[in-house]
Amino acid sequence: MARIVVIGAGMGAMAAAARLAVAGHRVTVYERSATYGGSVGRFERDGFVFDTGPGLLHLPAVYRDLFVKTGKESLERTVQVDQVDPASRHVFADGTDVRLPNASRAGVVSALDAALGAGAGERWGAFLGRAREAWDRSRRPLLEEPLWADWRVLGQDPYPALRQRRLLRGARRAGTVAEIGAWELTDPRLGALLDGYALSYGLDPRHAPASAALLPYLEQTFGSWYVRGGMRELARAVYERCLARKVEFVFGAEVTRIAEKDGAATGVELADGTVAAADRVVAGVAPGRLVERELWGDGDVRPRETDGAPVPGRFTVLLALRGAREAGAAHRTVVHSPDAGAEAAEVFAGRTAERPTVTVLRPDDAGTRPDEDHEAVTVTATVAPHGPVDWFDGALRERYADVLVAAAGAAVPELGRRLIWREVRTPADTAAQTGAEGGSVPAPALAGLEGRLLRPANSTRLAGLYLAGGWAHPGGGLPHAGMSGSLVAGLIVEGAEFRGSQ
Repeated sequence: MARIVVIGAGMGAMAAAARLAVAGHRVTVYERSATYGGSVGRFERDGFVFDTGPGLLHLPAVYRDLFVKTGKESLERTVQVDQVDPASRHVFADGTDVRLPNASRAGVVSALDAALGAGAGERWGAFLGRAREAWDRSRRPLLEEPLWADWRVLGQDPYPALRQRRLLRGARRAGTVAEIGAWELTDPRLGALLDGYALSYGLDPRHAPASAALLPYLEQTFGSWYVRGGMRELARAVYERCLARKVEFVFGAEVTRIAEKDGAATGVELADGTVAAADRVVAGVAPGRLVERELWGDGDVRPRETDGAPVPGRFTVLLALRGAREAGAAHRTVVHSPDAGAEAAEVFAGRTAERPTVTVLRPDDAGTRPDEDHEAVTVTATVAPHGPVDWFDGALRERYADVLVAAAGAAVPELGRRLIWREVRTPADTAAQTGAEGGSVPAPALAGLEGRLLRPANSTRLAGLYLAGGWAHPGGGLPHAGMSGSLVAGLIVEGAEFRGSQ
């Protein structure tokens, strides 16, 4: 039995802790804040309850597997997980309005044909077919296996872009999300639909590799799911599973240094000077500031934040509304920017976009509101991180909240009249809550672009130090965080020869 210290109580870190405890190790988690869950937070006021992080779950099989492998109670016996149908409603700049059913490719094709015109659905369906090929080619190395030592082969984009002949000019193939929209989908609204997926994950559609086609494919194939009571309930369930497996949590304990001796991690030092010895250390946070040595060599994938590219965050407005949620309202509505390219240009240059793509979440959940005569609504946009934009500026916060609320009016009838109060959350708040620099939110790892969207491996050049969570392989997002915990546990329990679940 090894002594294992886990830094942070985010979802990836807790997933690793639960699996390691089941394997017989003595696990202690040190968390700088007063609670668990990392970015999967909650805000409550006057009987209204809001998620402050992810609002939906994709690939629930990752957490089903976690619960199967760590105890007798299944995920569904611990929390209520419901499919969201329709999966999403989309409002485009020209007024087109379409609802896409959950996990039904045929239904999506039919809905797009009806709303956008004959042939639109067929083009989207054909695109999803190509996205499936990219998924089949990259699923295991990107999600289910430790990062390959020869990771550079993942620098090649697995998306089978169409070869398009042009008169008097050479043939071309789409290499980015924006090019897929322009050259393969052709309808600007379909392009906006795809751009919106990229932006929601913090990716620039002008430069994100075509392999980002995996993101809509995963959602529209495996579905969108909501945890009754809010996504914070999933974090609670994972935390309680850890407790049931005898994982110890120490809250309000900030790790300031990873101790090492003879080239191996030997524990952690806390802000109060306490040293906790360990045989293995799992960092659920970006570890660079905690060590005095270089954790990556010339041939390793390095943290994306070191390449100078800004990693966006989320701007969120929580709305307490009077009046009941109308029958048939969509759980999630995306109000698309009239120009996603211009929006991305602003965000990735470290400025605020004046016409952002806005996501509106309206859960039909009695647990999120004081009674049936009120409604809790969350409005979110992808924005530049704190630093390039001063999100401490109160006037800017309120002005930009006005921008998002105005856009959300396309999804929520009589929004202005119904508003009781609002709470604003910016990347500065995310940074304070999670410790992520600038309040950045990591995107999932993707193949292509010469590997620039991969994340560092779960093992490091400091023996005994492992990485879990969104800043490590396989990147950000709830399912990816859960898989990072699985990979770290496999590497510790089985050693370097571990090759992932079979």
